[in-house]
Amino acid sequence: MSAVLVSAEALVKRFRTGGLMRARWAMAVDGVSLSIREGETLALVGESGSGKSTVARLLMRLLEPDAGRVMFEGQDLAQLGPRSLSKARQRFQMVFQDPLLSLNPRRAIGDNLRRPLANAGIRGTEADDRTAALLRDVGLGADTAARFPGEISGGQCQRVAIARALALSPRFLVLDEPVSALDVSVQAQILDLLLDLQESRRLAYLFVTHDLKLVRLMAPQVAVMHRGRLVERGTSESVLSDPTHSYTQSLLRGVLRLDAPPDWDALTAELPQAEAPSHQASIPKGEHA
Repeated sequence: MSAVLVSAEALVKRFRTGGLMRARWAMAVDGVSLSIREGETLALVGESGSGKSTVARLLMRLLEPDAGRVMFEGQDLAQLGPRSLSKARQRFQMVFQDPLLSLNPRRAIGDNLRRPLANAGIRGTEADDRTAALLRDVGLGADTAARFPGEISGGQCQRVAIARALALSPRFLVLDEPVSALDVSVQAQILDLLLDLQESRRLAYLFVTHDLKLVRLMAPQVAVMHRGRLVERGTSESVLSDPTHSYTQSLLRGVLRLDAPPDWDALTAELPQAEAPSHQASIPKGEHA
């Protein structure tokens, strides 16, 4: 069995809400622990506001946890200084839902891809060769390098964002809803690309999604988040076929199937419990950023 590459231990993250005189704290992540092995994909699923994207940003150290720690390759990321953290970041990267968040619209595609290389001291002919190789690896032609993000399609733009994330040969990628903004036909192409890249580069993925239909395709392991907590984890086959937690069961009943209509009566009966607002005064655990 491969070694654990990245792990989260009892992560807690709260966000301050409200005005200066009536400040409140919303619990976004409440004691989340998980681990991902080399070459493995873990799907993190849940509805909007469940805290899954906050967990993703904590793993990337884009956010600092209020409690708990993130370990990558046996190192506690919170203990790394700025220079060590910058070097470690070359080995873990993130692919966002909107690829334009990771691309400079005023720079040509080639310049966008060369930027992380230049930051790592790779320039000149070597950078040009690597840029051409990255475009080939994600299924884009060499002429794409001279175009700008606004001149290519959404699917092509996401391929560029994936290429940029791969520029420094990372070992771990966080995929935060990487296909939810794309047409269905393009989604399939991007998912196939991610699977091919994982096999050829032995990448580990955290696949963040609200779409349960994608989980079996992408991830052998799945963790379900609800109101900032992990409520169920196991193999995708076992969790999706025979869920034990009531929240996972309600998610699965909401999945649109072609062979049977949704059970609208059951779903409607669950809405008051799922959507009831919290009225706690101090730290409302049911609320999220």
